[in-house]
Amino acid sequence: MKRTDQIKSLDTLVDLRSIEVDRLQTELARQEATRARYQANLARLTSLAEGSGASGRLAPALALNCGHYKQAVFALVDNHRTDLQLHEANMAVSQRNLNAAWTRRELLGKVLEQQQDALAREQERAARKREDDIATQSWLAGRA
Repeated sequence: MKRTDQIKSLDTLVDLRSIEVDRLQTELARQEATRARYQANLARLTSLAEGSGASGRLAPALALNCGHYKQAVFALVDNHRTDLQLHEANMAVSQRNLNAAWTRRELLGKVLEQQQDALAREQERAARKREDDIATQSWLAGRA
């Protein structure tokens, strides 16, 4: 395989890795937005439970009702916290995947750069050789 073909293949691979990194960054941003919604909902639910007032000063039936309400809201808060923790664990996995994809992309980019530099050196060497051959021929023609 010619070096130019290798460079084209590497360039295509780098482009594909860049697309993968962009996709993973978008996914992580979406997950971050979901995490922010979870946190905002937790804050609202907590304020709902705390804002319902003290149930000790109410009539027994109302106190029981208020107690059940607070219990239900706190149960919902606990479920929401569990969901948030699972979501954050998924985000950590996504972050590791993004880091790995970025590393692969950077490594391929460095290999591509090295191949391009090697091709440029080969082309420069070939151009110098041609110039030397032409100069030698001119010098020999001038002597004859």
